[in-house]
Amino acid sequence: MDQAPGSPQEPQGAASLPTCYRHPDRETGVRCTRCERPICPECMISASVGFQCPECVRNGSGTGHAPNAAQPRTLAGGTVTSDPRLITKILVGLNLAVFLVQQSVGERFTDSFDLIGRAFVPIFGSVEGVAEGQWYRMVTAMFLHGSYIHIAFNMLSLWWIGGPLEQALGRARFIALYAVSGLAGSALTYLIAEPNQPSLGASGAIFGLFGATAILMRRLNYDMRPVIALLVINLIFTFGWSNIAWEAHIGGLVGGVVIGYAMVHAPRERRALIQYGVCALVLIAVVVMTLVRTGQLT
Repeated sequence: MDQAPGSPQEPQGAASLPTCYRHPDRETGVRCTRCERPICPECMISASVGFQCPECVRNGSGTGHAPNAAQPRTLAGGTVTSDPRLITKILVGLNLAVFLVQQSVGERFTDSFDLIGRAFVPIFGSVEGVAEGQWYRMVTAMFLHGSYIHIAFNMLSLWWIGGPLEQALGRARFIALYAVSGLAGSALTYLIAEPNQPSLGASGAIFGLFGATAILMRRLNYDMRPVIALLVINLIFTFGWSNIAWEAHIGGLVGGVVIGYAMVHAPRERRALIQYGVCALVLIAVVVMTLVRTGQLT
């Protein structure tokens, strides 16, 4: 068939350009580098390579990674938060609240939740302790204190070293360090101390923070003399003062050093796996010590 003069001639079989997925009336030759959907100039958002559509930019980091890939991270890989001392504040508040309950209720409350291996407790008229299946005492004892001086010293230490350490590790890792170190202190106390000797206090967990702080300062090449001096002073009190459960201090310190080393030295590629894997190994050691001692006492 003849064509009218001056009309454009279109090659047979030619295909038209695709239309923008957000504006169907607009043809375009550009595609999003992530989802490969066609996008018009109005929808193009410049990326490091090519252009991306608004949805991919909104749902991701703009680099092809997960949405949280570009979030700032702490030295240990934790998420940076607006309040880097939140967990420290909660722990201090929880310890103070429990101490107020102790003062209000009296010895019956304390004797119900302190750490004791196996002994007859006159106030209950029965044999109590971890060996009797009261394993919760290994946790609850971490939040009990014997006097105003005891809790004041522990809370000042927790506030002084807890905040900076929480900021360096991130909340989840700080909680793991605190909890597992405290349990390590409780387990060593249960294993070694006399079964009728009650123990209580946050010192095991706090000594774990001391150990992790020393590892962190070494990693950052900071002057370690202040933290070493403070640790030595605490150890002198631990072994030079009567009625102090040195087992909890040493257990917490060893647990904190081991976990702290994993937290700040784990390679980036397998960081979370190594960090929480080491926490799990310390927990396994806690369980083994607990089972061994329970077998001895029953």
